[in-house]
Amino acid sequence: MTTGKFSEQRVGVLVDIQNMYYSAKVLYKKKVDFKEVLKVGVSGRKLIRAIAYGIRTLEGLEKNFFEALQKSGFEVRTKDLQIFPGGAKKGDWDVGITVDAVKLAQHLDVVVLVTGDGDYIPLVEYLQNTRGCRVEVIAFAESASSKLIEAADDFQNLSENKKKFLI
Repeated sequence: MTTGKFSEQRVGVLVDIQNMYYSAKVLYKKKVDFKEVLKVGVSGRKLIRAIAYGIRTLEGLEKNFFEALQKSGFEVRTKDLQIFPGGAKKGDWDVGITVDAVKLAQHLDVVVLVTGDGDYIPLVEYLQNTRGCRVEVIAFAESASSKLIEAADDFQNLSENKKKFLI
């Protein structure tokens, strides 16, 4: 069976930072090495865009982390954490990542989604069936949606090589 990865493919890597951060923290009490994740996502192909989507908190503790991501080759998109009356907090990029993936798809052969969030299944199917893109998912199998893994053309389980992907 071939992997479906060829050096001339144009690749876009889209990272749902929150999803990956909390998965690594809950599963292993560690942080993700996004530089290594990017290398595996690209796999020797032509990187067109690498975008990491993050949430800014009031404390601003993530500033250094976002700068490190930029040095690793990512464009970093951020938005503020929403805090609702009553204290509920919300911060996700599902719609932003989806819109970017749809817009970028015309320039890409492969979209790599770095997330385990099952909310992306309709996006995966759209990219495959309407845009003809290969969609690869990189996540921790234990916290990834099995249906997302199933829908993807390829799945890279970060848990299989914790030394490489965790700090």
